[in-house]
Amino acid sequence: MTTWRSAYNTNVGLVREANEDAVVVTDQVVIVADGMGGHAAGEVASELAVSIFARVIKENRSLAGLNTALHAVNEAILHDAVAHPERAGMGTTLTAVVPVAYEDGSALAWVNIGDSRLYQLRDGVIRQVTEDHSVAEEWVREGRISKEEAAVHPRRHQLTRVLGMEEALDGDTGVLSVRVGDRLLLCSDGLTNEVSDTELVELASAPITLDDAVASLVARACANGGHDNITVALLEVESVSVDVPQIAVTPSGVMAIPARQSTTARSSETVMRRRRRTLPRWITWRTGIFTSALAGLVAAVFVILGWFASASYYLGDNQGLIAVYQGQPNGFLWFHPKEVFVTSFKSAELRPGDARELKKNIAESSLSAAIRHADNMHSAWLATQPVVAP
Repeated sequence: MTTWRSAYNTNVGLVREANEDAVVVTDQVVIVADGMGGHAAGEVASELAVSIFARVIKENRSLAGLNTALHAVNEAILHDAVAHPERAGMGTTLTAVVPVAYEDGSALAWVNIGDSRLYQLRDGVIRQVTEDHSVAEEWVREGRISKEEAAVHPRRHQLTRVLGMEEALDGDTGVLSVRVGDRLLLCSDGLTNEVSDTELVELASAPITLDDAVASLVARACANGGHDNITVALLEVESVSVDVPQIAVTPSGVMAIPARQSTTARSSETVMRRRRRTLPRWITWRTGIFTSALAGLVAAVFVILGWFASASYYLGDNQGLIAVYQGQPNGFLWFHPKEVFVTSFKSAELRPGDARELKKNIAESSLSAAIRHADNMHSAWLATQPVVAP
């Protein structure tokens, strides 16, 4: 059995009013979740995530079980939002480590969706295991911007994947190659936004005890700004039962749905031919093909127009609150934008530049991206407000 020792801490930080992070640490599973959404919904989403994931994975400790648990969490958050409309739009990241059956023993597997992270520390070197599902990090992977540019990019917190926002789910899983003494760090972005990799190695590596390391990491994040909730879980591997190859497979996408295969095939020889004399002289096979093609073209144009009119989202003002609309800001042909979500963030509580952008309408590619953008703008405004001493 692969085992570990652990320590963890979660802190509200210096700016946020509530802690929307959640964490579970046992000898069988470690989970960190970072919730998002107004009216305390982020806290609900993250708590649902860690509790349901821990329960489901306990019943099936395998790579397939990771996928099952992730989908169970996603479904539960979606259903909760339907049952409680005031929580619509809530979501959460999730990063977890679980010992699973592997060959003739057990190995440490991980799963990730969002921008909470998993790091591996060994001999004073740190390696980021997970990849952030954010706009900026995807641009890094596409070669559009550098890693250094992504660290300060305004869209670094705009998530492209998150639990509870869409029925279609896509996450990452993998198996870790570890040895005794390795340390694994799971954390929300409240830590990584404030603490550099160099500082992470300095504060989290042996011989510093796990409890001292966790306390130091949280303290450093607060000292560097503490603009978000901070959650840290630190493990030290005590025993390893299976030697996993150094480069373990990391499939992207927790569920592959095979395309449907046609169960019937029709040969052109089976199509009954009508005798030419039964048809009007002006109806020919060429006429039929042209008519069908024209009808298909017209239908395709309407589909494309409808898609263009409703494929985007934007942020705007709704009686003093930041709202999310679907469609084009000024409408398109006979398609008009519709309001799909109203956040709890006040339009007046924005930095001047963000307020000007909101008046012009801020375009986003998805509902979750729009809500995250609103959250980021409000957080940026909070960071400019004086901290009231307790």
